Amino acid sequence: MSGPALFKTFARAPLEFERGEGSWLLTASGERYLDFAAGIAVNSLGHCHPHLVAALTEQAGRLWHVSNLYEIPGQSRLGERLTDSTFADRVFFTNSGAEALECAIKTARRYHYAKGHSDRFRIITFEGAFHGRTLATIAAGGQAKYLEGFGPKVDGFDQVPFDDWDALKAAVTDATAAILIEPVQGEGGIRPVPNAFLQKLRALCDERDMLLIYDEVQCGIGRTGKLFAHEWSGAAPDIMAIAKGIGGGFPIGACLATEAAAEAMTPGTHGTTFGGNPLAMAVGNAVLDVVLEDGFLDEVSRKALLLKQGLAAVVDEFPDVFEEVRGSGLMLGLKCRQPNGVVNTALREAHLLAVPAGENVVRLLPPLTVTDEDIHAALEKLREGAASLSLPATGTHG
Repeated sequence: MSGPALFKTFARAPLEFERGEGSWLLTASGERYLDFAAGIAVNSLGHCHPHLVAALTEQAGRLWHVSNLYEIPGQSRLGERLTDSTFADRVFFTNSGAEALECAIKTARRYHYAKGHSDRFRIITFEGAFHGRTLATIAAGGQAKYLEGFGPKVDGFDQVPFDDWDALKAAVTDATAAILIEPVQGEGGIRPVPNAFLQKLRALCDERDMLLIYDEVQCGIGRTGKLFAHEWSGAAPDIMAIAKGIGGGFPIGACLATEAAAEAMTPGTHGTTFGGNPLAMAVGNAVLDVVLEDGFLDEVSRKALLLKQGLAAVVDEFPDVFEEVRGSGLMLGLKCRQPNGVVNTALREAHLLAVPAGENVVRLLPPLTVTDEDIHAALEKLREGAASLSLPATGTHG
């Protein structure tokens, strides 16, 4: 139970962890849980990765915070490494994904304002999306359960059904500034956007002088087997929001943009106090040290295939519990036939940690450093949890 001093905004599981080792979390009494939640795709290199621990502790002994009133060398280095590895020319560092999305939204609006089109501020988004918890990002996400009770919805966002090209084209007007999409919806139920759809979005944005914004907060930093999920499509954005995996557990976000998209973001138009602080930059650079190593992303893809094949076998074995496997890389989901909250609890009782999502899906988001042994252990725990829910007549695939 959370203490009485805390807001009651989280329905927390009755678990406390004292320490972590790789893909595992340990309670004070020594119980071991296999962590396939990874802090909701945050702990990209697992718990207590020695390179991250060394980078953070070394920086902590030198300098924590100076604000963006001064030059921060780690920021310049991480920014250059991100732009060298992506479509982008400019980076703005934040503390979270929601802040990165706020920057992306402001950048898109400012782009058109600077060109003399202040009436072009509307952004098209997609049903099932999740872009954060600020007033602007809940409006962008458009989900009623997150909007309820917070007053009028922030104006400027037009939602269309997922993967519906005709609806999208019908929503574009002279006031449309940008299109915002997650290449793989996370909270929405591990729904990858077809590559052809992203390619068509890129062409449409070019045709109409609209900016294409990707939200890769959850699906970025190697999670799908490439540094960013959109790379599978070859359709680059103008602006991209990232967070989660880039910090490996330390709060870091960033808004990446082309020179043209970011040109109007001049001194005074946007800011942050903590964003890009020396501690965060030390960790972000350490994460890239590992993720950009030769062969690392190939290993992610290999392990992802091992896990996905194993999950398919579990689905076959327990058809009354699971319906299908979806997703790509190490961003996978199990569509459940039983309520996903019930399934998630059963997995937790088997000492496997997962994350519920939309469309009655349970997400499996292991660290990118997960081992083959961890994957085999997870599949056994999945079977154990599913068996506790399965009807006596099932258990074999006929």
